[in-house]
Amino acid sequence: MRNSLTTLITGLFLIVSLPYTVHAEEIEFFAGSASKPATKELVELFEAETGHKVKIHFGSSGNLLSQMKITQRGDIYFPGSPDYMQLAKKDGIIVTETERIVTYLVPAINVGVGNPKAINGLGDLTRSDVRVAIGNPHHVCVGLYAVEILDHADLESQVKERIIGYTESCAKTANMVALNGADAVLGWRVFESWNPEKIETVMLKPDQIPRISYMPIAVSTLSTNAELAGQLIEYACSDKGRKVFEKWGYLTHEKDARMYAPNAIIGGDYSLPKGW
Repeated sequence: MRNSLTTLITGLFLIVSLPYTVHAEEIEFFAGSASKPATKELVELFEAETGHKVKIHFGSSGNLLSQMKITQRGDIYFPGSPDYMQLAKKDGIIVTETERIVTYLVPAINVGVGNPKAINGLGDLTRSDVRVAIGNPHHVCVGLYAVEILDHADLESQVKERIIGYTESCAKTANMVALNGADAVLGWRVFESWNPEKIETVMLKPDQIPRISYMPIAVSTLSTNAELAGQLIEYACSDKGRKVFEKWGYLTHEKDARMYAPNAIIGGDYSLPKGW
């Protein structure tokens, strides 16, 4: 009897002494590359704190949405602008009531550090000595905003002649000036914070910015783990999550974004004109 009791106590001790482990789960996160540096850090923190895994897919907002529709996969959609979230809603890809705003994006001109071509405004993008690049406006959010800005300023045809390339994502748009592939891009103000040693920002005049973008996030209707997806969204919108985005130069409050364009529309959408 005593031996049996000893065996039982020893067994219980071994069970109690085993390290407690949480069953790790994995979700898929489709994120526009306009958020890339901050999202990578955010996910690393979330994984470290929860023990769960997050598989991130970065790319242009339009291509990511297409991937989700074709593969019928994805737990979270985080596009670079509300334009693509509206498309996701029309396609029934996201759970509307879970949508939140993580950060705001202000359009700007990005050039190489030192601004070697002395580009000071939109008018300089029409110069024959300036190589311009923009995101592909058909599926890259920053490219769509670029066309809208040129359209708004009646410079669409003149600048279009100077465009040497259309990039596949926000990250590649920023890299065009960082790697001297172009003299200027119509991008986001935040690009400078991604690579301050190689990218400099020339702000547009307030009345040249018809719309300020924001990055919405939502649980996908395709999700196989909506609860964990919701936890990551709450984490991104928490004070801790916002601090990560602010560290990378993002604006997490509307009032801060409006400082650059007080009369601009927040969000909304824009239809790409024919000819692009």
